[in-house]
Amino acid sequence: MAAKRIIIGDQEIRIPDKLIKLGAIPIVGIVLVIWLLSGVYSVGPDEVGVVRTFGKVSRVVQPGLSYHLPYPIEVVDTPKVTEVKRIEIGFRSLGSGQFRTIARESNMLTGDENIVDAELIVQYKIKDPEAYLFNFVKPELTVREAAEASLRTVVGRHGIDDVLTAGKFMIQEETKELLQSILDKYNTGILVVAAQLQDVSPPKPVIAAFKDVASAKEDKNRMINQAEGYRNDIIPKARGEAQAMIREAEGFMEARVMRAEGDVANFRAVLKEYRKSKAVTRTRLYLEAMENILPNVQKYIIPDGKDGNLLNLLNLGSTEKGGIK
Repeated sequence: MAAKRIIIGDQEIRIPDKLIKLGAIPIVGIVLVIWLLSGVYSVGPDEVGVVRTFGKVSRVVQPGLSYHLPYPIEVVDTPKVTEVKRIEIGFRSLGSGQFRTIARESNMLTGDENIVDAELIVQYKIKDPEAYLFNFVKPELTVREAAEASLRTVVGRHGIDDVLTAGKFMIQEETKELLQSILDKYNTGILVVAAQLQDVSPPKPVIAAFKDVASAKEDKNRMINQAEGYRNDIIPKARGEAQAMIREAEGFMEARVMRAEGDVANFRAVLKEYRKSKAVTRTRLYLEAMENILPNVQKYIIPDGKDGNLLNLLNLGSTEKGGIK
């Protein structure tokens, strides 16, 4: 005769025929021992144990060997709380570096009404095991749809220039913050670790036109930078030259003023002496003027006398060279 099978919860107990012949009490005792031992379990180092007593969460158990009352009194779930999970928006990885684009997820509208293809990777892990296990179903689908909605919202706030160029980091951070707020609002027990844009590009039919626009903008920025560099070089030089001219003019002005003041003081001193003795002062001034003039000219001295032997000659050579001196 085959052994008897008794199923308790997810445990199957086989009772040999020899034990059945011994009577019910030994059989019940053995079954009871096996049933009680079924409550022994272990929690891995990357897990926590969430124990439910008659369907209600009663405690959370840390990694290690532990025990719960056997089924159906208590059951335990052991989610991996340190594992970082990953979902992909706009594409799916196929392995060996290949992927497949999901257009219905990647096509998005920017704030200035341009269409772009955006691909995003979201990494997340469990921060509240109880909420993660019992507050919602299909965690991956929930995170995927919330992440797609968050990315669409953030892309719709920005112009295409930000989305395609310098604004990518800002879009990542805003998407992560918005996704986390949505997951927290519904108490999912999920922590968003990272949101990383993989590729953001115009739709394939208009890529060439977008490249032309981007090239023109680069040329514009380059010319602006060159003009600013020229301005930054020429303006300080012009200012320096202007300051030098101003200082030179001020120095010339001060010299002329000081010279004029000296001439005025000298004139007043002469006038004072002239008023004291007009004849003497007039003679002195005449002699001083001659002292300044005569050293610079050629002089002919003719004695004042009645000597009839003196012959006056006209210097024709000097006349031919420039006149009589």
